[in-house]
This record gives sequence, C-alpha cells and structure tokens, in this order.
Amino acid sequence: MSRPGGGFGGANVAPGQKPLDFKTTVRRVGKLLVAEPITMALVIALSVASVGLGVVGPKIIGHAVDEITSGYLASLRHTGAIDFDSVGRILLLALIVYLVSSVLMWWQSYLLAGVVQRAMQTLRAQVETKMHKLPLSYIDAQPRGDLLSRVTNDIDNVGQTLTQTMGQLLVNGMTVIGVLIMMLVVSPLLTLVAMVTIPLTVFVTGAVMKRSQKQFIAQWKHTGALNAQVEETFAGHELVTVFGRRREVGQKFDEHNDALAGAAFGAQFASGLIMPINMFIGNLQYVVVCVVGALRVGSGAMTLGDVVAFIQYTRQFTMPLTQLATMANQVQSGVASAERVFEILDAPEQSADGTAELPEPTSGRVEFSDVNFGYQADTPLIENLNLVAEPGRTVAIVGPTGAGKTTLVNLLMRFYDLDGGAIDLDGRDIATVPRGAVRSRIGMVLQDAWLFEGTIADNIRYGRPDASDEELLAAARAAYVDRFVHALPQGYETVLDETAGALSTGEKQLVTIARAFLADPAILILDEATSSVDTRTEVLLQEAMGALRRDRTSFVIAHRLSTIRDADVIVVMEHGRIVEQGDHAALLEARGAYYRLYQAQFEGAFLDEEEQASSPVS
Repeated sequence: MSRPGGGFGGANVAPGQKPLDFKTTVRRVGKLLVAEPITMALVIALSVASVGLGVVGPKIIGHAVDEITSGYLASLRHTGAIDFDSVGRILLLALIVYLVSSVLMWWQSYLLAGVVQRAMQTLRAQVETKMHKLPLSYIDAQPRGDLLSRVTNDIDNVGQTLTQTMGQLLVNGMTVIGVLIMMLVVSPLLTLVAMVTIPLTVFVTGAVMKRSQKQFIAQWKHTGALNAQVEETFAGHELVTVFGRRREVGQKFDEHNDALAGAAFGAQFASGLIMPINMFIGNLQYVVVCVVGALRVGSGAMTLGDVVAFIQYTRQFTMPLTQLATMANQVQSGVASAERVFEILDAPEQSADGTAELPEPTSGRVEFSDVNFGYQADTPLIENLNLVAEPGRTVAIVGPTGAGKTTLVNLLMRFYDLDGGAIDLDGRDIATVPRGAVRSRIGMVLQDAWLFEGTIADNIRYGRPDASDEELLAAARAAYVDRFVHALPQGYETVLDETAGALSTGEKQLVTIARAFLADPAILILDEATSSVDTRTEVLLQEAMGALRRDRTSFVIAHRLSTIRDADVIVVMEHGRIVEQGDHAALLEARGAYYRLYQAQFEGAFLDEEEQASSPVS
C-alpha cells in the first residue's frame, strides 16, 4: 500500500505563512560558532586590535595636517617653515598603523573562515545523523526535492552568509564604537551634530528589513518547491514523454520559476533600497559636519587637522552603518535558510530503541498479535491482525491494492511503530529490540530494483560488505547473475550509473536477489519482485528466489497468484484484515476471497487469449 504524503511538487508550508523567528535562529547559529571558544576569542581580540589601530589613523593624519598648516602659516609670517621631517615621521607612523591593522584583519578573516567552515561541517553532520533518526512517516511527508534543497542549498547559503557577513559584522560593529569614542574626543559638538541622522537611518533600515523579511522566507521556500518539481520531472522523464505531458510540466515549472523570480526580486529590491537611502542620509550628515566644522575653525575653537580627522571619522562611522544595513539582505537570507535546516533538526524523532537482544542464531519465527496501525491517527488501516509465520515457512500475502500487504512487512521492518498489539521475533517483542538488530536479520527484494553508482560487485556486496570474493561469486551464481555478467566488458567490475542502464530490468532484479543471498538473512521479504519482468526472466527469478527462500522464513507479496502456489501459507487481506489463510488447494476448495481473486485473474488471462486468437491479423 502506498503511504500518504510523500508526493512531489511543492513545499509543505505556504510561503510567508509564519514569521521568521530571527533571534532564536541567530542564537542557534551562534552556538555552532562558539564551539571553538579559544579561536573565537582570538578572532574578537584581533578585530579589536585591528579596529583600534584603524580608528587611531585619522587622528595621526590630523596631526600631520596641523603640522603642515602651522608650518605654512609660520612661513607666511616669516617666523618658521614646514618641518617636513616631522611630517614624514607622522606619515610613516600612520603607514605602520594602517599596515599592522590590515595584517591583523587578514589574520582575523583567515581564522574566522576556518571556524565557519567547521561549523557548517558540524551542521551537515548533525543533519545527516538526524535524517537516520527521523521516522519514515516524516520522510514520506516531505517533497523529496525540497528536503534535498534544505540539506544542500540551505546549508550552503548559511555558510556563505556567515563567511561574507560574520567578519564584517564584528569589524563594523567595533568600528562604530571605536569611531564614536574618537569623535567624542575630537569634538563633542560635532559628534552631536553627526548623531542627529542616526535615528533616521535606524528607522529607514528597520522599515525596509521588515518589508523584505517575508520575501526572503518565500524565496527559499519557492527554491525548495522548484527543486522538488525538477527532481520529480527528471526522475519520471520517460513517463512525462510517453504521456505527452511536457507542456504541462513546463507550465508547472514556469509557475514555480516565476514565483521564485518574483520573491527573489522583491527581496533583493526591498533590501537594495537600504544602501542608496543610507548614502543619501550620510551625505546630508557630511554637508552639515563640514559647515559646522568650518565655522568652528573660523572661530578658533578647532584646528583644521581636527576637522579633517573628524570628517574622516564621519565617513568611517557612516560606512559601517551603511554596510551593516546592506548586509541585512544577506543576513535575512541566511537566517531564513538556517530556519529551514533547523526545522529538520527539530522534527520529532522515531521512538527510542529498546535494549533487548534477539537469540543467536535467530530461527525466524514471527508472530503478529492483535496488531493495530493506521497512517493517519483517525483512519485505522490494520485492526486486530493475528498471524504466525513458523521458521523456514513461506507466507504469501495477497489481496487487492490498498489491502495493507506492504504495510504489514513495513511494520515488521519497524519502518513504522504500531498503534497497538505486538510483533514478536523468536519470542521477543521487536519494539524492545534495537531497530538495527531487527533489520539485520531481514533481507528484502523489492519490486523496484535499487542499484547505486558503482560496480556490479559493489552492488552485490552491499548486502554484506565483509564478504569474500568466493562468497560473492557463490551468491551471484545462486541468483543466476553469473550467467549474464560474463557478457559485459568488465564483468563484475562493470560500473553502473545511478540508473544502471547497462542492465535490463530482470538483470537488475537478479543483482538485488544476489545481494539478499549474500546477506544470508533469517527472514526474507519479497515484495512484488517479479511483477515487471518478462516470462522467461520470471522463471529464472522464481528459481533464484526459491533457492533463496529455502530454510528461511519468507514473506512473499504478489499479485501474480501463479507465483505463490507452493507457499506454505497464503494469507488473503482485505481492508487491513486477514479474511482467509491456508494453502493453495485448501483456499481454492473453500471458494472464498482467494478463489475469487484466482478465478478473476486466470479467467481474465484466458479471455485475453481468446480475444487475441479471434482478432484478425493485420
């Protein structure tokens, strides 16, 4: 039975539906950075030293201006001349100060870049660990492309944001404080004049950031939705082409693409207004300071050097504020991405593992006792189900689509937790046993033959990585893989891409059976393993699976009833309940649900043959 949720094509939450918890998210990102307290302390110390030297520079330049001005005025009065040696020493001191400040700033940037990248490495590791702790129901409920976007694009965006803004935030924040102190030292009056524009700057910046915030949230959610739609289209490219749905897919892509472009434009345009507005306010401030400063020099209350220094400080003060405001769009974008990543980290985990141990060796006796389960809390699927599979016996599960066949084996694999009842493996409730211990006793061969990028040998060895070459070859021969591998150019070392295009569907399935052979599980689950192959290949698969089922407890899910005639027990399910069970002959004789399924299937096949025989040959 297919699980609910799971589809592709859109994000889970409508863009802009809930506000960004900015402060909490920033604090959580900060915790990643302070994981290296000594390095971060050194980064801050270097920032303080670099900024301190940088803000002293204009004062030194002001002394040089005063030296030149006083010498020039003395030369006009013929009482002295410009002391170029003194000016040279002052300028050399300024050069050294600025050089040391730059070196310290480079060192700070180098250390901070390392801290950020290690923090992102930690974040990726946390997400990877979390993904293995999430219940399958959570994964099923997420659009696959959106989930991939969160663990790739969003984490990359957080790292990029921290790399580009963290150092500037530190330096610019300290520069504002340092410059403000120096401005007060030079002229409290001019400082007061310069500060008049600060409230206006803060108000404008806050108003623009508030407007652009929702746009950044929408931007990254539309990115996830677009990735989901693209991933779905690429995965089903052949299906899209066969059914001629390229136009509809293109229209859907255009809708997501337009929504993303609109949100991105809105975010960038709104936040892009900050810099020109602040530059305009800064220029007004510059004009006012120049006029007032000139009047102060004219009255003799200030020297020209102090005014020159103060004007430099004004620029130094305005520039960090403008840069901080300009970085608002990057910061908001990074925080929006961080929130999407933290949503994964905050998702409820699957229930805790038990500590009980399974007996060794595991015989494979499975008992379902009063099992209740539903994918939705208010929609039960399986109710009061009881079933016993004895060691070494084959249990076939049949029934119409949606009856709960696949759900039953998913519960055995502990992909989902029961709502009620218990499943025992060799007398142990599997809910009390670690999931890994349960799954290590079970091998699965699914309808979809999953092969990864690597050699055929690697794909087979996936069932037991420590298997020897002799064991691998024995498993391949038992599953009839050896028959076709030698026809390939590199044999077992033939490299498959992620689509395994070098193999036919049946050959892929044989490789997965060889993988199960090599794993040598106590329990085997075969879920529609032959439904998509031709008759000749099915014969090989049946022989291979017959050998694989020998001396193992096996659960076989099949729609083709001809493939499970020799099962020890056939279980017929309808609407999550077992309505019949017995062997093939007994169930046919009972003329119940199994009989109806059998007659419908084989009478349908017989009628098809008659129609083909009576139809004219073109």
